[in-house]
Amino acid sequence: MLIELSRHEEFAIIRINRVSASNALNQAMLQAVGAALDQVEASDARVLLVTGAGEKAFCAGADISEIVERSLPEEYAGPRLGQALCSRIERFRLPSIAVVNGHALGGGCELAMACTFRVGTPNATFGLPEIKLGLMPGYGGTQRLPRLVGLGAALEMLLSGRSVPADEALRLGLLNRVFDRDPLPQAMEYARTFSRHGLLALRLVRDAAMRGWDTSLDEGLKIEADLSTLSLRSEDGREGPLAFLEKRPAVFVDR
Repeated sequence: MLIELSRHEEFAIIRINRVSASNALNQAMLQAVGAALDQVEASDARVLLVTGAGEKAFCAGADISEIVERSLPEEYAGPRLGQALCSRIERFRLPSIAVVNGHALGGGCELAMACTFRVGTPNATFGLPEIKLGLMPGYGGTQRLPRLVGLGAALEMLLSGRSVPADEALRLGLLNRVFDRDPLPQAMEYARTFSRHGLLALRLVRDAAMRGWDTSLDEGLKIEADLSTLSLRSEDGREGPLAFLEKRPAVFVDR
């Protein structure tokens, strides 16, 4: 199977499983990830974890052998499919964590950047090396990387094609945490710092931060006020303060 979908407690886990090709993405894999997201969407999972099989690569990018055989319409459709998948993950109803074991290059780096958070092992590396092939990123790399690390650092990576190791990725903001052993269990522990909160509030906070990022402060504050009001009018927004006043744990219903 190109994609493995599993469940552990409240966590849905999508594992890219094409070890012989360093988990490189082809069109079939992109569609398989989309189908897996459909299943997660219909489940009661609270956090999505995305990782790669093996220890060598999270995902080494797009399948080059497939790229060179495309017609012009296919060349345009390919990036649009990858962009749509990454945007879906970025806006998914659940928070997501890319668990990066080894190389996250090209489309793999773009897939990781679409997740809410990124954690990894000391051997994790991130890069957008398309420039070395006379190409450029197509799954959102030129847009998400500057938003994560700043324009100067992003351009240095994009124009040189250089990969950055885990310690530098952590400093730049590409990684949120580096774990020194099997990262998946630790990623779950990390996720538990927010997975017990109501999903509605988690989604509204993410929406406010992401939508406000590309606007003026005044417009961002308006977005925050609108979504804050929605949270106050929700069932969870009533339960949380009431539980606090009654000195008991809140029971959130995600609406």
